[in-house]
Amino acid sequence: MNQYILALDQGTTSSRAILFNKEGKPCAVAQKEFRQIYPSAGWVEHDPREIWSSQVAVAAEAMSSLGINGKSLAGIGLTNQRETTIVWDRETGEPVYNAIVWQDRRTSTYCKLLTEKGYGTVIRQKTGLVIDPYFSATKIKWILDNVPGAVESAKKGKLAFGTVDSWLIWKLTQGRIHATDVTNASRTLLFNINDLAWDPELLDLFDIPASMMPEVRASSEIIDTTNTTFFASRVPIAGIAGDQQAALFGQLCTEKGMAKNTYGTGCFILMNTGNKPFMTESNMITTVAWQINGQTTYALEGSIFNAGTVVQWLRDEMGIIKNAAEIEKLALKVPDNGGVYLVPAFTGLGAPHWDPQARGIIAGLTRSANKSHIARAALEGIAFQVMDVLTEMKKIASLPIKEMRVDGGAAINNLLMQFQSNILGLKVIRPEITETTALGAAYLAGLATGFWSGLEEINHHWKVQKVFKPDMKKKDREKLRSEWNKAVSRSKNWEP
Repeated sequence: MNQYILALDQGTTSSRAILFNKEGKPCAVAQKEFRQIYPSAGWVEHDPREIWSSQVAVAAEAMSSLGINGKSLAGIGLTNQRETTIVWDRETGEPVYNAIVWQDRRTSTYCKLLTEKGYGTVIRQKTGLVIDPYFSATKIKWILDNVPGAVESAKKGKLAFGTVDSWLIWKLTQGRIHATDVTNASRTLLFNINDLAWDPELLDLFDIPASMMPEVRASSEIIDTTNTTFFASRVPIAGIAGDQQAALFGQLCTEKGMAKNTYGTGCFILMNTGNKPFMTESNMITTVAWQINGQTTYALEGSIFNAGTVVQWLRDEMGIIKNAAEIEKLALKVPDNGGVYLVPAFTGLGAPHWDPQARGIIAGLTRSANKSHIARAALEGIAFQVMDVLTEMKKIASLPIKEMRVDGGAAINNLLMQFQSNILGLKVIRPEITETTALGAAYLAGLATGFWSGLEEINHHWKVQKVFKPDMKKKDREKLRSEWNKAVSRSKNWEP
């Protein structure tokens, strides 16, 4: 009987399931979008029940397409949208509020207050992170402060907190296991990445009872087995990683100095920095990359909040394109951006600016500007943001960056990839398998279960599909960068 690893890839706008075979190739893929809930300006929520139901649905679809059940699964790997915060009742298993998504900015004022009180340094030293609404802690506090009875229930040990991986594990084991892994824990503002444990001082700072927190496990180990009739047998849950760490592993950036960028809802650039946290006073963050066989690997990260969302906005709100694939054709109708720049700061700016008050703008419009210029400016705006992050990484890291490996939905866009290479002045490498987030989760699970023997075996799976080399003149690159910086400056500090 053929055996597979099932990767559950729970993303910001959709849930996906992919079955990988022994050669690391995807054999079946299923995807289902779910609702995005916007209760107020800058607020973004999901229904945790829809997250679960959509994830189960795509797992069933992928397995049925191959005519298999749980007996054909060597293990399950989980990867998930990070920082998104769910609080649920331990007895009923019901969420007490919608999931507050990583993009949500409702705690901006509270974050500003913490910064003004001088907590930024201690939080960075302990967690490697900056104070920002992006991370989970202020979202947990908001739920406790705003849901009637939540504080009292939490103090009695009745509530559980989890990022999306924890929620899925809870559901897969029918409440038997409340756990997360080190990568997701490191995104909460509550986890000490030096001690690799929840930090009592930070829990006290945010008034969050320690009883709410999940057990922290390695990224590659058998956590438990499924406890549901869905799989018709008990399947090991053996790999967990936040989506961007999973993509770094899926790209096999397993040596210091190797970097990748994932083009998804946002953009996330990670660089492997080895077995010690690379603490910096810059606007980059330090995060746990993964933990395997007791060895912890760290990464330097720059997070961009809006990338794929700008393409969705052009499709859903502006009607400029009917589907995401059309944007490249539309943008190619003009030779350049015509002086138009689109800064997609819909929910503020992430790294290296960290300005939650920034808002999106289109700058440089003239009477001759048309929808093709806007489409091109949208794609270039994604690449410019990546440039900002990588430029900052080069400044602060002593490790040279020779190339960038790319994945995610927009990595198939040749116009975007070539412009990315041009504006960076670096090689951009796209692998044959761009499903690297799910692949990374699969690798982590497969290593834990013995499906793959080790890194040497899985290294043979990574193959190049296309290399983009810079062909832009230096003076043109500098002009574009200068004008982009002007546009960004006008988007900053927009909201009071």
